[in-house]
Amino acid sequence: MMDARTHRITVPRTARYYVLGDMLGAAEVWFVLHGYSQLAATLAKWFETAVKPGRLIVAPEALSRSYFEERGARRVGASWMTKEDREAEIADYIRYLDAVADEVIGALPPRPRVEIHGFSQGAATASRWAAFGKHIPNRLVLWGGTVPPDLEPDQLRRALHESPLVIAIGNRDQFIPAAEVDKEHARLVGAGIRVELRGFDGGHKVDLGVLADLA
Repeated sequence: MMDARTHRITVPRTARYYVLGDMLGAAEVWFVLHGYSQLAATLAKWFETAVKPGRLIVAPEALSRSYFEERGARRVGASWMTKEDREAEIADYIRYLDAVADEVIGALPPRPRVEIHGFSQGAATASRWAAFGKHIPNRLVLWGGTVPPDLEPDQLRRALHESPLVIAIGNRDQFIPAAEVDKEHARLVGAGIRVELRGFDGGHKVDLGVLADLA
């Protein structure tokens, strides 16, 4: 049997994002990236309490949607990437998120303050976007997730410059044990990144108390 040869082509496609807050006079934008199997509208609701005059919450939705089984019912969710053709998928979502940011920020002269928040799988996406995208965040916040192991801390440090990195993880998060959080903290601090750990009582979620402090 002959081996099939891989070819790739870049195509335009339709993506969607949600905005909370009034664009008129906005001086600050938070880009919030959802987790695996979520939709952007769901995560946007979690950040409603952070909306205030002068601040926009922008929730882009990942490009890959699928059906997921939950409590015996089918629902639609989205995913940022899989292990299949991963480098191309990473390049695609960085290009896509840059385009969303270009559109939103371009409508808000002068340039607003920018934060990137990522939840769960979106934490890895947020880290890579901050490291390789066009827009340097004033703060990077990872909820229920950490910097992906394939991303060199030095690359992230150079991209962030002096901007802080916040890692917010609950003490009952079933996906990230405390020992892993401590190890990751030491790895990032050792690379010269300004890291702040925000622990809270709870599981795999965006905690409203921590969110209020950050807001």
